[in-house]
Amino acid sequence: MKASQLLLSKGFLGRSMEELKRRTQIAVSFEAIKGASAPRPLYDFNTPETVRDCIRMSDRSIGGFSESNFDLITSDKSANDVSHSPSTKFSSSSASGAPSSYARFHGTISTRLPTSRPDVQRTGFAGFRTPDQRPTMFGRAVWDIDPYAYLALRIRSDGRAYLINVQTESVEPSDLHQHRLFAKRPGEWETVMVKWNDMVRTNHGFVVEPQTEMLRQRVLTVGIGLTDRTEGPFELCIERVWATNDPSEAEPTEHSDLGELRNRKGERIRW
Repeated sequence: MKASQLLLSKGFLGRSMEELKRRTQIAVSFEAIKGASAPRPLYDFNTPETVRDCIRMSDRSIGGFSESNFDLITSDKSANDVSHSPSTKFSSSSASGAPSSYARFHGTISTRLPTSRPDVQRTGFAGFRTPDQRPTMFGRAVWDIDPYAYLALRIRSDGRAYLINVQTESVEPSDLHQHRLFAKRPGEWETVMVKWNDMVRTNHGFVVEPQTEMLRQRVLTVGIGLTDRTEGPFELCIERVWATNDPSEAEPTEHSDLGELRNRKGERIRW
């Protein structure tokens, strides 16, 4: 019997060894009993491959006219291309202190409806998510973030009403767990943290009732969406996302507890 190409690939074996190393570390450090002490990296947006593999979304998939782009920015571009881009709201001084490489999610939101699709009654959205995780010898790869209290994101926002989207293994594949991405200092790099338990289960943009607890042992992807339907340019830069138990990694953010998500009765929900 010949070994399959998947089993022979360096990527598959490398991912399997990393997963074995991670599980061994949990065992020898008694993390399952004591709880995790070190943060767990989930995704870094700092190489051409990690940025290229991410999934972009917009209403163009249903005939809309919003534009969504997801590009890698490196240190030699961050001070020139980004700060002087016509679509950005950032001043050149905001580029100081930027990471050496990161992803730039940008484009234009349009609420124009496609004349050829009378069934489409709502447009004006864009988003991205991390790619589907590749398998290991332990099976389908997932993120087990159960030992952690917070999701952390290193971002620079234009201040628009972005949503964090978390996908887990679920009976309903289209379910998401969402939370507003509250940026305290738009135009500057900052770390935003959200409690995993504060996320709200939704389906196709509506809050699902009754709510069920997130399956924290089986997280598949993390993404960001823009659904405020405000026409015009947008830009959000992101360096990395990780799970942590240390709330001091970010300052508390003051914001209204009234969210943008609604239930099927049209009532706005509170975080």
